[in-house]
Amino acid sequence: MSEIVVFGAGGRAGRAVTAESRARGHRVTAVVRAPERHTGIEAEGVRVLRGDIRDPQSVAAVSRGQAAAVHAVSPFTGPEQGFAGLDPEFYVKAADALLQGLADAQVPRLVVVGLFANLRTGDGGSVMDDPALFPPEIRPFARAHEAGLRRLGAAETAVDWLVLTPPALLEADAPRTGRYRIGGETVPEAGAAHLSYADLAVALLDEIDTPQHHRTRVSVFD
Repeated sequence: MSEIVVFGAGGRAGRAVTAESRARGHRVTAVVRAPERHTGIEAEGVRVLRGDIRDPQSVAAVSRGQAAAVHAVSPFTGPEQGFAGLDPEFYVKAADALLQGLADAQVPRLVVVGLFANLRTGDGGSVMDDPALFPPEIRPFARAHEAGLRRLGAAETAVDWLVLTPPALLEADAPRTGRYRIGGETVPEAGAAHLSYADLAVALLDEIDTPQHHRTRVSVFD
């Protein structure tokens, strides 16, 4: 049994990770910006705390005693909100705060939920720069995500991090199969790019329970 801190526990990915963690017998510290707005998270083996992923002191405070951390935070609940208020440095600030705060709290492992738009296409370009694959109006969000990824890659840190990138089609209501495939940084072949949130959580917890990839980005799909 381990203790895992999940940042962004109120979102779909965060809730799936919390459920999978509990099923494996882990205790979870579920961190959200506003606990009063997220009902149904607290359960046996789960404690809910208020925290700010952009603040290294907050990260350290909620992470002490944890074996691993999960970053499943988005600054928005969905694209329908628009991106007028997007801080382009959000994911950079989160990367900096996580690496400092987790190191201070002596948490050795960090797994980040990546973004499909930041994967590479077959010709070496980026998904977010191909209007046939990704809506241009959402590109500022993808660029912010990419900046956070670059920050992780450039950091000298004791934290063993991994970015686990799901496909564009993540199915909220699809069942847990326990099956998935790991790829590289290039978009998976046509017809294979889908996954359930439950199986994303399986892949993520596998990388916590038995780490296979270190200080890199990989894709995960069905």
